[in-house]
Order: sequence, then structure tokens, then C-alpha cells
Amino acid sequence: MTGIVSYCQQIRDGDCGDTFFGRTFLKPFCPVVKPVFRGLFRISVRNPENIPKRGPYIVASNHRSYLDPPVLNAVFPEPLVFIAKEELFRPPLGWILKHMRAIPIRRGAGDVSALERALDLLKEGCAVAVFPEGTRARPGEFLRPKAGVGLLAIKSGAPVVPVLIEGTDRVLPRGSLLPIPKVPIKVSVGKPLNFEGVPDSPKGYRDTALKIMEAIKSLQED
Repeated sequence: MTGIVSYCQQIRDGDCGDTFFGRTFLKPFCPVVKPVFRGLFRISVRNPENIPKRGPYIVASNHRSYLDPPVLNAVFPEPLVFIAKEELFRPPLGWILKHMRAIPIRRGAGDVSALERALDLLKEGCAVAVFPEGTRARPGEFLRPKAGVGLLAIKSGAPVVPVLIEGTDRVLPRGSLLPIPKVPIKVSVGKPLNFEGVPDSPKGYRDTALKIMEAIKSLQED
């Protein structure tokens, strides 16, 4: 079910290079699976008015569970294209991801081709989802962000929507094979950030990534 939800909104209107398989065999399930998924995992959304009506935009979220991508796609109405680590694209999961519009990226290797693909999709009006930390953090923690999210924000000029996901690390923690909806999942959406005018340089990318991560952290309720 989580895989179908991850793709449901991506195939809504056939944009962003959807495959024949996705349009033909996954699309019919979308109207049913999305509300069922949100109800099953008791997903609530704080400040949904901050979600842009249309792309292009970048969704930047914290990352603590493999459940995070389908949760985001259950919340956002716009098609989301995810940048995912290359290791996930091994068979058989890799074949499925191919039809869910995920972009493989080599972690720690400065994967220029993956970032270029994401920029192309943003120029086409797509919404691209990024986990700035690059990997899952421990429960309740945050990791230092990678500069890639800053590069995308500066070079594309697209607004960045900071998102904080809470609860997925308890529903599907590290080492678990199946999610158990034992606690509600909360998604907090921040106001879109604009980074026009920031220097297009490595320092600009790093500084922007840090500002985005701070915006995500600030969504925690006292």
C-alpha cells in the first residue's frame, strides 16, 4: 500500500515523465488508496494552507523512516518526484521505483546527473521532494544537511517548502519490515522560502541548506 500511495499523486495528470505502467496499472487505485492510507496511519496536517497550489517547488523534509515518502505524497496534492539513494534501485524494488518517478542519487559522490535531472523537472513545473539530511536520522534527532538541497533551491529559483514529519520513526522504525500504526503521524508544513539573489556558489549552497534545515526544525511545537 505504501508504494502505491507514494506514486498516487505523481500520476494524477500524467506530468513529469510518468511511465505507461504507472498510468495504466497504478493510477486507478489512487482515489481510493490515498484517503485510506491517511486514515489508517492517522495522518494529520498542520498549516496545510502553506502547500502551494501548483509547481514548481521543492519539498524539503526531515527523514527518520522509510515511511516518510508515502506520507508526504498522501499529504501533498501536487505530483512529487523523489530523489532516492541509489541502493534502493536494486531489483525487485528498483523496478517498482522506476515507475514511481524516483531519481537515483549516489550518496557522498556529488552526483551531478541526479541533480541536473531534478533541475530539469523543476523547470517543467514538477514538485521535487528532497530529504536534506541524505539518510535517516535517529528518533527525535536531526542530521547536518547536504548542500544539494541548497544547489537545487538557488539554481532553480523555485520556492522551498519546509516540512517536519513526526511519528513515522515509531510506526516504521529502523529494522522493522512492516509499519504498525501505533501512534498518529503529524506533518507540519512551513511557509515557502525564497532564495533568489543568494550567490550561486558552494558557500551559497551550504548556507542555504543550513537555513532550510533550521526552518524544518522550527516547525517543532513547544
